[in-house]
Amino acid sequence: MSNLWYIAGFLFAGVSFVFLTIGAAWLISHRNPGDVHKGLPYESGIDTYGDTHGRFGLSFYIYALLFVAFDIEVVFIFLWAIVFRDLLISGFISMLIFVGILLLGLAYAWRKGVLEWR
Repeated sequence: MSNLWYIAGFLFAGVSFVFLTIGAAWLISHRNPGDVHKGLPYESGIDTYGDTHGRFGLSFYIYALLFVAFDIEVVFIFLWAIVFRDLLISGFISMLIFVGILLLGLAYAWRKGVLEWR
């Protein structure tokens, strides 16, 4: 039965900590709404112009994902090259399999027409 009191105490402490933190932030925050620029998006020190909620095409995201995949591949190949002499033939074969799988993925994306810019 005492374990339930511990659980209830921790639950009370956690919930009260959340509400006390929110209340303290509300008390010490300033209530000045600011000017018209306060709620605007801000990028690189330049005020935005036009529609800031425009959507990007799907091709941007696909290129970004392919870039990240091959960027990580370069990191793995660089680390593999550092210890290449210690790995012998099994390390070489495993890297060939790794690069082969990535090239299969690239060939699949190329065949599906994902890499064509429209």
